[in-house]
Amino acid sequence: MLRLRGRLYLKNSVCRLNKSIYGLKQASRQWNIKLSEILLRDGFIQSTTDNSLFIKNSGSSVIVILIYVDDMILIGNDALLLQQTKTNLQTHFKIKDLGPVRFFLGIEIARASSGIHLNQRKYTLELLEEYGLLGAKPLAIPMDTKAKLGLESGTPIVYASFYRQLIGKLIYLSVTRPDISFAVQKLSQYMTAPHTDHLQAAFRVLCYLKLAPSQGLWYSASSSVTLSAYSDADWASCLDSRRSIIGYCVFLGSSLVSWKAKKQATVSRSSSESEYRALAQTSCELLWLSALLKELHISCPQPFTIFCDNQSALHLTNNPVHHERSKHIELDCHFIRDHIKSGLLKPMHVSTTHQLAHLLTKPLPSDHFQYLLSKMGIQNLCSPS
Repeated sequence: MLRLRGRLYLKNSVCRLNKSIYGLKQASRQWNIKLSEILLRDGFIQSTTDNSLFIKNSGSSVIVILIYVDDMILIGNDALLLQQTKTNLQTHFKIKDLGPVRFFLGIEIARASSGIHLNQRKYTLELLEEYGLLGAKPLAIPMDTKAKLGLESGTPIVYASFYRQLIGKLIYLSVTRPDISFAVQKLSQYMTAPHTDHLQAAFRVLCYLKLAPSQGLWYSASSSVTLSAYSDADWASCLDSRRSIIGYCVFLGSSLVSWKAKKQATVSRSSSESEYRALAQTSCELLWLSALLKELHISCPQPFTIFCDNQSALHLTNNPVHHERSKHIELDCHFIRDHIKSGLLKPMHVSTTHQLAHLLTKPLPSDHFQYLLSKMGIQNLCSPS
């Protein structure tokens, strides 16, 4: 036995190191391989639309497992099959059954006979406490309608990591708060070189969160199983790149299940083009959700309706002739026409006042902002009403 530079060496021997999987570079991959192997052996099928989702069907019984690293949610309509699944997992892993789900990854799940409410109240209050804003004056909207933020707004911040950490936390909070999605995507563009105006705008979002920390998503138990979406674009609204901001929100019945606020990858030459590109991206999301529901053995009536407030963009979806307005648009954007012809999608016009996706593309006045929130099914769990 030799000891050299603080390390132990054995001649003609092999040491087996018993070490926890946590902290190793390949830990997450090896854990996923092992867990997937056990579930697939038990009769589960891994979803092709979401690799973290496993589905098992046995006659009329359905068991669904959603996985995030080593946290799992089990959902099913058969108590006996659920117990069998838990027993199988216990034979291979040390697991702890926490009972009916109340918290998952910082998301609070409030259940009632009329539906389910998802919010991040605890996380929001901890965020306000961390930045010393528990006593701040609440604000009615997350972003000032008159604010014109750009790359050089204000003076550079010395500690840029402070701004990046704050935006990262707000991004996670937007999981259940579509109302801050536009503000967060706007502020996340300046993480490379943040300025004072950007930080001030981020603190304004925190003051808005102070107004209703328990605000979140409401999923009604009596909602229908129909897919519909709202699509919108704010043409050339980015002052630095002149790219358009697109936004969409997808509903399953009356429940909001998907949304996005994002800057387009290219510059659009007209508002019609930017709206048309937004329609194409919304169509992709609808197709993905329909495929996911199909794997869950949930059938949705077709066609899926997409609401848009731009008549020119709607005409482009039905016009197969390439003219001056559309001949420069990439072919992958025109796939929406094929799905319209097949009867899968149905674009329809909606007035600007009732365009719900407006909330995801631009800052809005307080009255209109609150009106769209109510239409999207965003509710405050602790509201006096």
